[in-house]
Amino acid sequence: MTLFNFKVAVLATARRLAVLAAVAPILFAAPAGAQAPAGAQAPAGAQAPAGAQAPAGAQAPAAAQAPARGQQVSDALRAQAQNDKEQAEQQKIIQGVREKTQDAAGRYAQAMADADSLERYNKQLDNQVKSQEAEMASIERQLTEIETTNREVQPLMQQMVDTLDQFVKLDVPFLLDERTARVQSLKDMMARADVTISEKYRRILEAYQIELEYGRTLDAYNGRLGTGADARTVEFVRLGRVSLMYRTLDGAEVGYWDADQKTWVKDASYRDDVQQALRVARGQGAKELLTVPVPAPKEVRS
Repeated sequence: MTLFNFKVAVLATARRLAVLAAVAPILFAAPAGAQAPAGAQAPAGAQAPAGAQAPAGAQAPAAAQAPARGQQVSDALRAQAQNDKEQAEQQKIIQGVREKTQDAAGRYAQAMADADSLERYNKQLDNQVKSQEAEMASIERQLTEIETTNREVQPLMQQMVDTLDQFVKLDVPFLLDERTARVQSLKDMMARADVTISEKYRRILEAYQIELEYGRTLDAYNGRLGTGADARTVEFVRLGRVSLMYRTLDGAEVGYWDADQKTWVKDASYRDDVQQALRVARGQGAKELLTVPVPAPKEVRS
């Protein structure tokens, strides 16, 4: 019980006691016309004076007391009714205060919950900010490293292109036009500023991958052999980089590339072998063991 409720209860009790004190004398007073108890006699020797009679209207005060008592009861009831009314009003005030208190408590609890939620949210944002700051620092380091890498990669890529160009010139002379054009395209690309370093590097690696595939495939194609008046269209068949053979379209001439002498050699003894190799390369025959001219192994001295 709050102090306010206690004060209201004390006030209501005091008012009830006041009403009871006002009504009690009326309720316990002797009624009009009441007689003395049976057997009660006047004291011995006490007699009424001779010729004394009760004065006229001696019972009037008793009769007059009845309206006064009724008025007192009415006043007490009205006071009680007023007291009840005041108590009802006080109860309404108490109820209003209680509701306001509960509403304030609810708002306080909600405010505390919101504050806790905001605190957790702020911690989460703080962690995200720290993570972003670390990421920004990492990106700055990477940018610095990229600048250094660019300075180092550009000469390396140029060296790779030059090496590929030299390799094509010294390699077995197959698909020379196509391979030479690819290398020239890489040289032109290296001088362009609108091509990113990553794209340049990708295309160089792609050219190296193509050259690598040539070393483990069997292929047949038509091309020009010789220069000037001796130039003619022939059928080439290539077995990796191990052997490169040719046959004229009429089949009259057959030969192969001599890797040691760096020249073309005519050799009709390989006519059937070239014919079989062309059929397998074009998918016209089953894969089988082929006989091809292979340069003799050389001793490598360090």
